[in-house]
Amino acid sequence: MKKKSVSGILTSNQMILLYIIVVLCVLIGTRNQAFLSVSTAITLCRAMLVTLCFAVCEMLIIISGGIDVSFPAIACAALFIPIKIMTDADLDSVPLAFGMAILIGLIFGAFNALLIAHIQLPPLIATLGTSSIINGGLLVFFGSREISNLPDSVDAISKQYLFTYTAPTGFEYKLTILFLIPILLCVFVAVLLRYTMLGRGIYAVGGDANAARIAGFNVRRIRVFAYTFSGAVTGLAAMAYCILMRTANPKNLMGSEMMVIAAVVVGGTRITGGHGGVLGTILGVCLITLIQNNLIMLGVPTYWQKFVVGLVIVLGTSITSLRAKRIAQGPKV
Repeated sequence: MKKKSVSGILTSNQMILLYIIVVLCVLIGTRNQAFLSVSTAITLCRAMLVTLCFAVCEMLIIISGGIDVSFPAIACAALFIPIKIMTDADLDSVPLAFGMAILIGLIFGAFNALLIAHIQLPPLIATLGTSSIINGGLLVFFGSREISNLPDSVDAISKQYLFTYTAPTGFEYKLTILFLIPILLCVFVAVLLRYTMLGRGIYAVGGDANAARIAGFNVRRIRVFAYTFSGAVTGLAAMAYCILMRTANPKNLMGSEMMVIAAVVVGGTRITGGHGGVLGTILGVCLITLIQNNLIMLGVPTYWQKFVVGLVIVLGTSITSLRAKRIAQGPKV
């Protein structure tokens, strides 16, 4: 039994991802010796911050049997509208900025939940519609101009750090205090999925909604929670992104859904629902961020990025599907 358990751990999806990340880091490190350093880790954490928040929310929705492609549009609305209101009204409050962003995300998440859990539209169609409504609304009411002068107290958060590392070159690498957001989110969702009845319900609904209903789970409420929670956290992450970039642009995050879904899928979350975890998602985001930011160091042209990400989605989905089939068939006699 011990041999089997060790073998299972060494060949688990998370360990395979870890092997790939280590090999990729070694390959990049051979091209750039400065890559394997504390400064790279800080840069990677900064690059992962918002993507990781989006990916954990997307993971939760996919586990519950749905999918959400509207989160980039929700994020754009949640970061731009509060800053627009605050600058026009000459308001300056960090709690107000984050509160409005979370509220906007919550409203659009609840709207997705209404379409999917109550009207019973297919999740892909519902969230595509929500994305189009938000994009069109932002364009009609605000145009495409960005706001570069954030309220002083909001902008000041971008200058608060967890720690600072000074490289041998004298350049300072600083890890923003906003990195606490994905850390706390990952801990919360991991505990939710592993130790609560709601977490079990999310897995059950994604695995088989009818069986979950017979078992006593309220399928509609679970789906409402998944989309509403995702919307609220998307709003929170969007404001963090706005502060990091020190600008509010209604188009900045558009097109990020492929990267996020790729990270979730390659992290071991089954696209059909019912299976997935936070650790795999963290490793998936790490891998996709490394690929996205460092392909050029391996001599791969930047225009190959989308091809590689698409390949990762196909391979990740195929591997998780094949593993699921093998588990379902059981050991060969």
